[in-house]
Amino acid sequence: MKTDLAAATHKQSDGRSWTKILAQYREPNPVRSTAEIAVTALPFIALWALAAVAVVHGQWWGLLLTIPAAGFLVRLFILQHDCGHGTLFSRRGLNDWTGRVIGVFTLTPYDYWRRTHAVHHASAGNLDKRGIGDVSTLTVREYRALPWWGRLRYRLYRHPLVMFGLGPAWLFVCQYRLPFGLMRAGVQPWTSTIATNLGIALPVAGLIWLIGIGPFLMVQVPITLMAATAGVWLFYVQHQFEETHWAEGEDWQFQHAALHGSSHYDLPWLLRWFSGNIGIHHVHHLSAKVPFYRLPEVLRDHPDLRDIGRLTIMESLRCVKLVLWDESGKRLVSFREAQAAG
Repeated sequence: MKTDLAAATHKQSDGRSWTKILAQYREPNPVRSTAEIAVTALPFIALWALAAVAVVHGQWWGLLLTIPAAGFLVRLFILQHDCGHGTLFSRRGLNDWTGRVIGVFTLTPYDYWRRTHAVHHASAGNLDKRGIGDVSTLTVREYRALPWWGRLRYRLYRHPLVMFGLGPAWLFVCQYRLPFGLMRAGVQPWTSTIATNLGIALPVAGLIWLIGIGPFLMVQVPITLMAATAGVWLFYVQHQFEETHWAEGEDWQFQHAALHGSSHYDLPWLLRWFSGNIGIHHVHHLSAKVPFYRLPEVLRDHPDLRDIGRLTIMESLRCVKLVLWDESGKRLVSFREAQAAG
């Protein structure tokens, strides 16, 4: 009992000490934030327009421009994400309206998403509070207790073609059109989704009238699908890695879960830029008020954080097979490993 209490106390103090340290990085720079919006939104719009003009004139090379455009769309989502945490600007109103406008580009209703994402941050790694804003994860025991159709449904959900193919398309194109999960949570989620839908419909209608539905779909669809898949992949590997942390009851501590339940996805410089440093996810979960462009400062000043939950691209590919939480081994395992331990 004393050993367990000492371990819990150490976990709590370790996370809290980092939280205090990270408080000094919370102040956003409004000039830098504005510049980040400009260098992300303007190239995205330019690439989209150039691709559309090329396609309209039968120049199919223009479709190649959808690849970098998708990268800039991912980065726009990161800007919206920071607005949701109140970190892009000091004023909440400016964050919120910036996020709502960006939400039209990302097809994501800002206020609805911000609410579900806040739940994710408040409960990440907590086995007692799964279900909103996260990747559904069962324990080995829960999976074994399911009937055969329940196991089949979970296997289909966790299949890579669904998780990183159909899933992202469904999430951004269909699911975000209604406030699923918050259908009875008041008027705000409905207002957010409906206003965003209208904000999307008006420019879409104008663009289809201007260039035709064919060219519009040939440009917009690949951009949306590539960006959605990249976004879901990033979110997945930030929490679904072997040495992640899940706990329940009093064993769950916010700071410890943030630090050890989120990965440091160590990406090459260009991918770090397009993903807005979101790979430094353990720091982000410890202190969500740190602006995305200040996260590298944290690793520079505190190198002890670099190796906590560190994943390379090659290592992250192995995370796809990790689908169940092994409560006895305290790690994520594959279906095959769970069956072998049977």
